[in-house]
Amino acid sequence: MTIASSSPPSRLPAGGATEARSKPRTRRTTVGDNQGDGRLAAVFIAPALLGFLVFLLWPTLRGIYLSFTRFNLLTPAEWVGLDNYVRMVNDPIFWDSLWVTVEYVVINIGVQTVAALAMAVLLQRLTQSAMLRGIVLTPYLMSNVVAGLVWLWILDTQLGIGNEIISALGADRIPFLADETWAIPTIALINVWRHVGYTALLLFAGLQAIPNDMYEAARVDGASEWRMFWRITMPLLRPILAVVLIMTVIGSFQVFDTVAVTTAGGPANATNVLQFYIYGSAFGRFQFGYASAMSVALLVVLSAITILQYRLTRAGRTDLG
Repeated sequence: MTIASSSPPSRLPAGGATEARSKPRTRRTTVGDNQGDGRLAAVFIAPALLGFLVFLLWPTLRGIYLSFTRFNLLTPAEWVGLDNYVRMVNDPIFWDSLWVTVEYVVINIGVQTVAALAMAVLLQRLTQSAMLRGIVLTPYLMSNVVAGLVWLWILDTQLGIGNEIISALGADRIPFLADETWAIPTIALINVWRHVGYTALLLFAGLQAIPNDMYEAARVDGASEWRMFWRITMPLLRPILAVVLIMTVIGSFQVFDTVAVTTAGGPANATNVLQFYIYGSAFGRFQFGYASAMSVALLVVLSAITILQYRLTRAGRTDLG
């Protein structure tokens, strides 16, 4: 009996017409494709770029030019060189307004940052309720003008509900917005009330990026909540906190509307912040050249503070691996 042996499988010759496996085709990027993507990107960028050029860059350049002129809207701008800046340096009201603004910024940023950080940590550690987060954000949805008017009524010395409560408790009424000592702290706390929820949610988003494993490992080692806050939360939250501080400091230096609707710079210029003084010089006394010089000075101050904050807080670095 003869057993036929099966022949070994035939191998395809190298370079044959048929391949055992077909190779995936790769799409080649051509110059035309790149040009098409560039055109599409330009279409999407165009509205934002147009807004930047029309509403930011051009007014900035125009303001810098006007700071070297005498201009009152009624006559053509007259070039005066550095006269506006010399006047600004010798203007006691300018320096007083700058000092009042710094006082406001220190109170506002100090209280707001501590309160927002505490609120963000509590939101992360104690609750995950979306409704509670929405309630925290509610004051921010109100405009500064409306918030100022509401608190102007609440804190009114004669008819305000706040002073009615103080009087009912047996204490003397407090002229919160009519006294030189109380005016700036009161305005700062009004803006803290409005912005603290938004700042807290920014910090809360930063806390969400911290791995929970670090807290669990610290608990296993016996670390307390206070120790975890200083050794884990604060170092890892530093980049987000630095950016939030830069944003809030810039916004605080530009305070205007709350002052305008509550005290109008009074009493006795106690709340005459720099933005309000600039506005009064431009639209009250039509000294647009001088107002532009003060605006340029404020731009330089804010730029210097921002660069200094960015470097001191190392906002571009993170301790996360």
